[in-house]
Amino acid sequence: SAAEGRECTINPMTSPGHCLMFAGQIRSYRDLPLRFADFGVLHRNELSGALSGLTRVRRFQQDDAHIFCREDQIEDEVKGSLEFMKSVYTTFGMTYKLELSTRPKKALGDKELWDRAEAALARAMDSFAGKGGWKLNPGDGAFYGPKIDIKVMDAMERVHQCA
Repeated sequence: SAAEGRECTINPMTSPGHCLMFAGQIRSYRDLPLRFADFGVLHRNELSGALSGLTRVRRFQQDDAHIFCREDQIEDEVKGSLEFMKSVYTTFGMTYKLELSTRPKKALGDKELWDRAEAALARAMDSFAGKGGWKLNPGDGAFYGPKIDIKVMDAMERVHQCA
């Protein structure tokens, strides 16, 4: 397609690649958890008037990770990820806020599975940040599952979603 007179192509996010890597061989529940991470180049079709410093660009590196785990491993895996994030952000003097984004109107899967996943994330966040140490963000989850949004503040106390 064309954007502002320039030829462009579609470049998928990294999630499909991690799913293909997971599905690339027969696995047992004993293999779990299995963690994938990479630093991929991503592109966005931002209009030239919307470009701004490091926050609105057309091409950037993004670290991305996926954990394939059993349901009984969710809380420990999430807590481990949050502890890792905290150690990195603390090293750089960054402050952050946590939000649990829940099932959107258009979502895949059974409501009961969503409820269990949201509850597991909430328990992990309570364990990590304490009750009241995070905020609920109803309906803003991904179409395939709930997510934890990590928002950082810059020197002028502006909020940016970073993870």
